Amino acid sequence: MMTTTTPRRDNARVTPPAGGGKPQAPPRKRGLTLAERKKRRAGWLMVTPSVIHIGLWTAIPVLATFYLSFTDYNVFSAPNWIWFDNYIETLSDPVFLKSIWNTVVYTFWTVPVSMAVALVIAVALNQGLKLQKWYRTAFFIPQVTATVAIAMVWLWIFNPQYGLLNAFLELFGLPGQAWLVDPNWALPSVIVVGAWQGIGIKMLIYIAALQNVDESLYEAASVDGASPIRKFFAITVPMLKPATFFVLVISIIGAFQVFDQIYVLTDGGPANATTMMTYEVYRSAFQEFRMGMASAQSVVLFAFLLVMTLISRRATKEDD
Repeated sequence: MMTTTTPRRDNARVTPPAGGGKPQAPPRKRGLTLAERKKRRAGWLMVTPSVIHIGLWTAIPVLATFYLSFTDYNVFSAPNWIWFDNYIETLSDPVFLKSIWNTVVYTFWTVPVSMAVALVIAVALNQGLKLQKWYRTAFFIPQVTATVAIAMVWLWIFNPQYGLLNAFLELFGLPGQAWLVDPNWALPSVIVVGAWQGIGIKMLIYIAALQNVDESLYEAASVDGASPIRKFFAITVPMLKPATFFVLVISIIGAFQVFDQIYVLTDGGPANATTMMTYEVYRSAFQEFRMGMASAQSVVLFAFLLVMTLISRRATKEDD
């Protein structure tokens, strides 16, 4: 007697429903309809200009920068491959190492100071003060004003002979300083300008974030007898954590890319006291025409930005 066995088809296994009844086969994947295909093509058509723009003005320059960083290139002759010589010279150059230190110090002071001041101003302007819109505009104007124009105003303020700051100090019998000429005061003066100019955009972001904080949290805290300071640290600061992380990242990136105000205020001096990484890139590229060296310095700057962004993300413990 011969027995026949039916081959088992694992890919067509059907499981009966939990409540009994006739088992149902798994649903088959449905192809895109004509309308869906048209929508997909329309979507790709609309994003194509942005993709082309990013490719031409971002992706290709980035790849070119990485390539040129390994070459000796001065614009007037073909690039000559020299491997890691540019990086070795960059990381052993005392002026560039000084620019790294100045950039880190500048970032260390401008970012937290401007963020703290912006948060306090945002909380104050969110209390329904009179002329609230006028105050917001006044604080935000430096952000939309040309950096060169702002730097020219601060040049007059810091002028050692007829500047406003020294004139103010004389009212209290304090001696004036050569703010942008003295190596001991040049970097702190630039830090003041950077922190002041960055308050506007941070304040605006914080105000927008404060609009999403539930007022019932403050009402419950008031019932429990919490003071305004307690509400600020127990409710406002934690609820603004996503906005704080965003502000921190863009502030670090902006601080590491500072250039305009350095170029106008101090030109990197005195004695390289205010030279920044971006200024060294500019000097190598457009004063010495060492494009390979400037590309290597740009890659180092990018590495610093990447590391600082990861550190800030880790510090704020932001999860996706």
